[in-house]
Amino acid sequence: MSDQPFKIDVSQRISRLPPYLFGRINKMKYEKRVAGVDIIDLGMGNPTDPTPDCVVQKLTEASRDPRNHRYSVSNGIAGLRKEIARKYRNKYGVELDPENEIIATIGSKEGFSHLCLAMLGPGDTAVVGDPAFPIHVYAVAMAGANVIRVPLGNDQAFLDRIERTIDGLYPQPKLLILNYPHNPTSMTIEPAFFDRAITLCRRRGIMIISDFAYGEICFDGYKAPSFLAAEGAKELGVEFTTMSKSYNMAGWRVGFCCGNREMIKALATIKGYYDYGMFAPIQIASVIAMRECRQIPEEQSKYYQERRDVVCAGLDKLGWTYERPKASMFVWAKINPVHFKSGASPEGTIDFCLRMMDEAEVALAPGRAFGENGEGYVRIALVENEQRLRQAMRNLDRALNPRKPKPRRQTARA
Repeated sequence: MSDQPFKIDVSQRISRLPPYLFGRINKMKYEKRVAGVDIIDLGMGNPTDPTPDCVVQKLTEASRDPRNHRYSVSNGIAGLRKEIARKYRNKYGVELDPENEIIATIGSKEGFSHLCLAMLGPGDTAVVGDPAFPIHVYAVAMAGANVIRVPLGNDQAFLDRIERTIDGLYPQPKLLILNYPHNPTSMTIEPAFFDRAITLCRRRGIMIISDFAYGEICFDGYKAPSFLAAEGAKELGVEFTTMSKSYNMAGWRVGFCCGNREMIKALATIKGYYDYGMFAPIQIASVIAMRECRQIPEEQSKYYQERRDVVCAGLDKLGWTYERPKASMFVWAKINPVHFKSGASPEGTIDFCLRMMDEAEVALAPGRAFGENGEGYVRIALVENEQRLRQAMRNLDRALNPRKPKPRRQTARA
């Protein structure tokens, strides 16, 4: 045998990926928990509330039927696609063909990644707002395409920035990735925004992918608009939704891509090579969730709204600034500058979050992990109950605003 170590040569696709800035946070969180430290994890949008009982019962029932133990179809069973079509019709007034305009995915993240693989390649470009949910950048890079980041917004000024950016590009970008309610910032839009985005993209020959993962988690009477409800949307784009947040089914991995039939066909082609679809009982139980638990998203939104109010009260005490979110399951907060550690080199948000895990036993998501424009911010996930959230805010306050001990009163001697 040779004395030289064998070299594993990974693909250029791996080397193109930007650094995964959550890595240090996740490693420290794991080590703390192994050591027995009770870390309050507000860093990941991972619901802790239970899936509705009737959905779990249907999964159990369907799992006992041996006919459901075989391979499923990669685009999702017909009943599930018909149910999502019914939901879009009833909730958003959108008509969808279950056969050609809907595909079930193994969570929206898988579907988004494979759609990028189907639509993009070397030399292609996608435009995304900054900050952005990481997969909106990584999936484009894994497809071999380029990412153009534009400072995020929710108005005409944002669309103008996009147009000015692409004026100097050749060839024109192929995709515009939109995400409202937004992760990580919780930014929301009104329906007219999609009308203007479609006008821009039709004129420029650009397709649109709308990530609508948090569309059903809304507060204070706000109703998040669906991209597909805008006139002309199906002509040039698709929308991703998921069961993860609205029905507390994150681990079940059930998502959907709906809209333009050519884009759906391209995604179906890729998925046909990669997977055999979800376990059929999960799909059957998902039908029951949408059919018999229609009140669950609204009820869950109330829980998140109450948790939002707890976190915002704590942020007020810390002196951090934020826009009170009208949707999603996050609060995006700007750290009070006095809370950064001073020293020879300025403390960034990643080191700040590592320090908070150490000193406050609270895990937060550093804004820098979502892009350059996230520096100075943290994303706080509303996944714990109100009691745990209050404890987390007290821990942060204690770590960042230590009180000086009161001087002991001296008793005069006789």
